[in-house]
Amino acid sequence: MSTDETRATDDASRRDAGMRVRREVLGEAHVDRAEAAKTGFTEPFQDLITRYAWGEIWNREGLDRRTRSCMVLTALTAGGHWDELGMHVRAAVGNGLTRDEIAEVFLQAAIYCGVPAANKAFGIAQRVLDELGEHDGQ
Repeated sequence: MSTDETRATDDASRRDAGMRVRREVLGEAHVDRAEAAKTGFTEPFQDLITRYAWGEIWNREGLDRRTRSCMVLTALTAGGHWDELGMHVRAAVGNGLTRDEIAEVFLQAAIYCGVPAANKAFGIAQRVLDELGEHDGQ
């Protein structure tokens, strides 16, 4: 098998694994919407995300999904990536984080990412958690 054929096989298996994990973490509806919205222009980017973010990184054994979710929430807060934060708050709940644990992530982020960023993150998370029916003490 040539290097190109091996890479294609590796990419295909990574894509399949990535799509499975992506659906498990983000939910069928979100992934279906993202897939339906793909264009010729955005397809290479969606493929990259699926293969590497979901098929390679989220699939690694070194950290569980709860820990990965904590890290993603912090990274999105630090970077001010507000469009992605709500989706990953939902994913964090699906990965087993409670409302109180998500609040702890943002309290920690306030120290290292800044109070204004954490304030914005708390507001986004509050709306998402309310939509999900996650109440104080959960």
